[in-house]
Amino acid sequence: MKRITTPLIACLLLCGSSVALAAPHLTPQQCNDYPFKQPTGEITHAQLKQELEELEAVGYDPSGDNINYPSELMTAEAKVQAEYRQDCLPLTQAATPQPSQND
Repeated sequence: MKRITTPLIACLLLCGSSVALAAPHLTPQQCNDYPFKQPTGEITHAQLKQELEELEAVGYDPSGDNINYPSELMTAEAKVQAEYRQDCLPLTQAATPQPSQND
């Protein structure tokens, strides 16, 4: 039984890590849109739906029977911000001109 269990666990871990690496990343358009950038005008219904989809993608459940409402929402928001930092900050840092060293 142990001979079967060890390779099976290793296979499951490998498959799980490959799924995590293949997870979709934010597009440049998403990086420069609400909720990551504050809009200049009013927030649209489509933008609110997009924010809710982002929160649900990291595990937030907006159903009304959640006794841990504020803490779970804040956890999901933190995960979305971590995703933003991972996917979008390298883009903004690459686009930002670096000061010259000849000062």
